[in-house]
Amino acid sequence: MIENSNLDRVDRQIVHELQRDARIPMRDLADVVGVAASTCSERIRRLQSRGLVTGFHADVDLASLGRSVQALVFAQIRPLSRALISRFHDEALAMPEVMAVFVLAGGDDFLLHLGVTDVAHLHSFLVDKLSARKEIVQFRTSVIFSHGRKRALEDLNALAP
Repeated sequence: MIENSNLDRVDRQIVHELQRDARIPMRDLADVVGVAASTCSERIRRLQSRGLVTGFHADVDLASLGRSVQALVFAQIRPLSRALISRFHDEALAMPEVMAVFVLAGGDDFLLHLGVTDVAHLHSFLVDKLSARKEIVQFRTSVIFSHGRKRALEDLNALAP
């Protein structure tokens, strides 16, 4: 949980730069935000301890991992219960093809983000793994042709009037 999510200008700049490039050398980051490297390092530690910076990662080319086809699968499960939602979430996330699981409100209960080798692999996953589950009453699939995401998200609280 994030403690006191209000950030000053320096913290916002640090978060922004780390989102753009988490491997930026401390000295360079400190220069960009206008503080000493030791101050910058301490601020990063504080941002981590407060839960605002939750980790660092590497972006990987999905095709090089045999995931040339991506798809979104919207699924409904029954009977709805906290235990079943939790179990399906964990079991879906453990499937090698599943890259992310979202629990939803509205018409669908889950959104699964898949990465598979090809359309035949996607079909096999849907028929053999998803359709075989008795709790799934319905699902629909959309193949992703392309997708983009923002590398550096802004603090919307800081933008509010």
